[in-house]
Amino acid sequence: MDETIEKLKQGHRRTWEAGNYGTFAERVVDMADRLVEMVGVGPGMEVLDVATGTGNVAIRAAAKGARVIGLDLTPKLLAEAARRAADAGVDAEWVEGDAEELPFEDGRFDRVLSTFGVMLAPRHEVAAAELVRVCRPGGVIGLCNPTPEGWAGRFIMLLAGSLSPQPSFGAPPPLWGTEPHIEQLLGQAGIKLEFERHTMVLPFPSVEDGVAFFETNFGPLEMAKHRLASEGRWEPLRASVADLMRSFNDAQDGLRLPIEYLVAIGHKGGRAS
Repeated sequence: MDETIEKLKQGHRRTWEAGNYGTFAERVVDMADRLVEMVGVGPGMEVLDVATGTGNVAIRAAAKGARVIGLDLTPKLLAEAARRAADAGVDAEWVEGDAEELPFEDGRFDRVLSTFGVMLAPRHEVAAAELVRVCRPGGVIGLCNPTPEGWAGRFIMLLAGSLSPQPSFGAPPPLWGTEPHIEQLLGQAGIKLEFERHTMVLPFPSVEDGVAFFETNFGPLEMAKHRLASEGRWEPLRASVADLMRSFNDAQDGLRLPIEYLVAIGHKGGRAS
């Protein structure tokens, strides 16, 4: 299975190297602001942002005076995160690494965070155990993940259904957006959990503009276009994405795309040394 996992993760790297993820990430910074505030990041804390992407959470945590490491599987995204941090005038460390095998010692971090990131690790139990392992006793794990019934969760599953089947050991990413799944992953490890659901809205002039934005900037959709066009399957998928956007649109004019997500705040028992 090790070879299968490595092949899958190489595919993940290629997927997130496609498109212009930083442009997409700039549209969802409100979620990062919310998470950093909710977990109480403060000066001097050790903070890990797992699957940091282009650094939304890591940069905001560093701006609070924390010592921050942003970890991601994709070097291209880490390079962009470093540039964004420099532009913001904050310092953070950027580490290439795997959410299923975090390269840090037990109990190192006061805050272990992830937004729409750790959910992409195929083995949820393995990734969750790593979050718990590197969190300090008395520390906090904070996660934001799309709900399965919201637009983002439905969109992710639409893409998954149009591409190669995931291996049997993989689980659907939007499960991380459900309270029972998080309870199973973290609650059974002794993490005391609190949940809130929130919605951010992405505005576009039209549905067509929304689809064009995602197919240009969002790596998984750009990769789907590349893979499916030669088979004549791209246009049906594109039409399905547009239909899904219309079904969630609450604007009279243009497109307002609501992105519902679950915030999970988990407290690890014990006292920090």
